[in-house]
Amino acid sequence: MVLSGAGGMARAAEPADGSSQQDSGRAMGAERSAAGKFDMPLDGFSPSNTRLKEANPGSVGLDESVISAAWEQLDAYADPVASDTKPLYASAVGLMAHQGRIVSTHAHGFSRLYADGDGTKLPEAERIRATEDTIYDMASVTKLFTSLLVMQLVEEGEIDLDQPYSSYVPEFGNNGKEDITLRQMLTHTSGLKPWLPLWSAYDTEEERIQAVMETTPDNEPGSAYGYSDLNLIALGLLVEKVTGKPLDRALENRITGPLKLVDTEFNPPPHKLRRIAATEDQSAAGRGMVWGEVHDENAWSLGGVAGHAGIFSTVSDMAILSQTLLNGGIYDGQRILEQRTVEFLLENQNEAFPGNAHGLGFELDQMWYMGGLANEDAAGHTGYTGTSIVIDYKSRSFAILLTNAVHPSRSWGSTNPARRTVADGLAGALGVFPQKGSTEWSGGADNNSENTLQTSVAVPGGAALSFDVFADNEETDTFAVETSADGGKTWTLLPYTVRTGSKDHGETVRTNGTYNNRGDRTWGKATAEIPASGQHLIRWRYTTDANTLGRGVFVDNIQVKTGKRTVLNGEKGSSAFIADGFIEVRR
Repeated sequence: MVLSGAGGMARAAEPADGSSQQDSGRAMGAERSAAGKFDMPLDGFSPSNTRLKEANPGSVGLDESVISAAWEQLDAYADPVASDTKPLYASAVGLMAHQGRIVSTHAHGFSRLYADGDGTKLPEAERIRATEDTIYDMASVTKLFTSLLVMQLVEEGEIDLDQPYSSYVPEFGNNGKEDITLRQMLTHTSGLKPWLPLWSAYDTEEERIQAVMETTPDNEPGSAYGYSDLNLIALGLLVEKVTGKPLDRALENRITGPLKLVDTEFNPPPHKLRRIAATEDQSAAGRGMVWGEVHDENAWSLGGVAGHAGIFSTVSDMAILSQTLLNGGIYDGQRILEQRTVEFLLENQNEAFPGNAHGLGFELDQMWYMGGLANEDAAGHTGYTGTSIVIDYKSRSFAILLTNAVHPSRSWGSTNPARRTVADGLAGALGVFPQKGSTEWSGGADNNSENTLQTSVAVPGGAALSFDVFADNEETDTFAVETSADGGKTWTLLPYTVRTGSKDHGETVRTNGTYNNRGDRTWGKATAEIPASGQHLIRWRYTTDANTLGRGVFVDNIQVKTGKRTVLNGEKGSSAFIADGFIEVRR
């Protein structure tokens, strides 16, 4: 794959935030130490001179077999075995990167496959295979680009996030929208309707824009989270008004041009048609099978250029954008945002609305598509056509999935399982390393399962249990420690204390027997008391529901002591344990 705008190692640009080359060197050293390690989270940004190169996964400490398994699953979603199961997409192109290295790309399927919305396939000679250079309709990922343009204008002092939108676009100030701020629009707390049928209910672009200006909110501004295309349509219009340029020209001048994103654009030219993935049969709208034009009907009715949808791109270009953000707003010496602005961009603005963490345009910590990469510092977005981008600052990694899931019909299924597969593949390739010795116990990585690790100890009169624990699990999944004094007929939660961090800068958590440290990616030292004498069974149980996982749970260095006498030393071998679903992992 040829990376747009990439080549050899560039000179280290002077960071515009005032950080020194020494700071950059420290950051680079920290990255090298954490290479391939999920359980060594990093703070801040990558060195500002980081440029993307291709590399083997093993060269940066990643497990290539996990990545390969993710791609195999991605292919299976496109080629289901059961004849009555529809594929999730006609084609998919994925990319995984870690610490400035593109460690894997993968293309599968046909970017153009179907002749109609019923799924009639084109003759073989007319089908087009997807490649790593296939251009996809990014759909709502467009919103990220619009948000970046807005934040550039904030940096320049042209607009203020906490000013009403109507102070810049007066015709918007009606029907209860007078006080809606730019910040509320970027965080989807404006109260605006999710959508309007602009393409079908109005005859001209002017009438459609006027409909956005005159719409009435569904909710009181600032009172609720409600994802709305209208927010970004309006912000795209604001960019045009303030810059004096059409949105597509502003994008080119301010983002895609400086970053050399050669295939990221609205309304791609006809000579690129065979590289563009087809989308949906919209015969009902008089469009036929959409190919080379934006899929979103409202964006189409606005000339293909809108703040909420319309941008086309490739995995190569999206990789450069991702690394730019990991670098704190700069790539190859071209700064599109100040580092402090990127920091602000990624702060959760929606703490009042749990579950809807959102920066300024960027979604944060959304496990439903970020999978095992999800944490409070993970940023990204999805697109209705079947696209997604996840940027994980803690591991300096990103996962991109581009599909044409709406080809030939939007009704064939959700791409969320595939999105999670790619994110989980990258997360799983990053290691969680034993705290003592060369092995550890993993609770497994399957949905809808109950896995246990069990041991038996004879306690003469009270004993202390200790173990190292790493628990990055979905909130609706359970990691528990339990005991039984009746041979396993009944089990009781065993409360324990977990200490994380150093003695001087750590914290202590008292559990009821269940524990989840999701997103923190840190090991803890767990201790518990077994007060009664006799024969005890102790088990570690990891129970998952039918959908979505974190990175998983790990247990290591299990010890049971009575006074100074060691009753059980788990580091002396696995023979003292019965594993049902738990796996002994060697690193």
